[in-house]
Amino acid sequence: MKLHVPTLIARKREGETLDPAEIRKLIEGYTSGEIPDYQMSAFAMAVFFRGMDAVETAALTRAMLESGDVFHHRDAHPRVVDKHSTGGIGDKVSLILAPLVACTGVWVPMVSGRGLGITGGTLDKLEAIPGFKVGISIPEAQDLLEKIGVVMMGQTDRFCPADKKLYSLRDVTGTVPSIPLITASIMSKKLAESLDSLVLDVKFGTGAFMKTEHDARVLADSMIAVGKEMGVEVHAILNPMSEPLGRAVGNSLEVIESIECLEGRGPADLRKLVLDLSEKISPVSRKELEGLLDDGTARKKFDEIVAAHGGNPADLPNLAKIHHAPLIRDFPAPDTGTVLSVDAGLVGQAALQLGAGRARATDGVDHAVGFDHFVKCGEHIHQGHPLCRIHARTAVDFEIAEAMLEKAIRIG
Repeated sequence: MKLHVPTLIARKREGETLDPAEIRKLIEGYTSGEIPDYQMSAFAMAVFFRGMDAVETAALTRAMLESGDVFHHRDAHPRVVDKHSTGGIGDKVSLILAPLVACTGVWVPMVSGRGLGITGGTLDKLEAIPGFKVGISIPEAQDLLEKIGVVMMGQTDRFCPADKKLYSLRDVTGTVPSIPLITASIMSKKLAESLDSLVLDVKFGTGAFMKTEHDARVLADSMIAVGKEMGVEVHAILNPMSEPLGRAVGNSLEVIESIECLEGRGPADLRKLVLDLSEKISPVSRKELEGLLDDGTARKKFDEIVAAHGGNPADLPNLAKIHHAPLIRDFPAPDTGTVLSVDAGLVGQAALQLGAGRARATDGVDHAVGFDHFVKCGEHIHQGHPLCRIHARTAVDFEIAEAMLEKAIRIG
């Protein structure tokens, strides 16, 4: 089939439904370089304004995931599951969920990303563990699945290359906030893991990409519909991101908090969310999942992951010393009262200012900086009591972060 791209763009511009074969040809041509950026930009803008139905979005997802390598699991393999979060502040759930769910006899081939802007990335947190190698090949990942039932890796060059190329184009053409394009981007990477089941943690609020619960629901419904079209069981849970998750924000600080949760401790909100998501994709009950956290089984599995990826589990209790910021000080409460709100978006901006995140994809991250011992909404505090502890590289960074936190935390 010879594809006439201008006609395809015009049809989508007029709101017509495209055939899956046409969408496949379009993605194949764009990935190979046959179709130029300017035509793909026009197509993305047409989709932005006219949308796609579930069949079209599934076809786009399938074409993108098949543009590169995918996981091929052996016959009679265990059930294959994963989780995806649309991002948030202090969201370290993957570090706990992957080892926990892997303890239940399923495989977890978790392919994650890096942080950009105020949203933290799982890979950046994992790399706070000395020696932890996230850049592994799919054959190496398949080998780890056979050995320990779980892998935590980054996207390879041959993993959904169409998505990487199209996202770069969307980023500079104002077409990122398109539900079909967001859906295809997320689901192509996850379904390339050849999953049986996927749970989605769809965030909304000041610290999330989706600002309203309505928008989060629209995105969740779109991803569930694509999963249904492609024969994958997809669950979605909507969660507010109005305050940071847990009490730590920053790469090594979040790893430390994750280990606490894996040992049956840690913040109540973090533990609850981990269990809410895990029970959707694991074959055991919530009570059994709680037992795996409390008896140390999940922590042992995390040690296995660290060792398998080139790290040393003996380093984990020493992360606070390994990544010790030069300046660590409490941020005292200006008044006595109840914490009414903690603006997750402003906390994320403050963490970015400290160096915990990256403004551009080429930036590095500082694993030592961030916040811990954060207060939670509803807690009563006294004047002078620490609202959190700031880990900074310089006095200037500390002062800027402190000023931002003054705006973020409201006491009444």
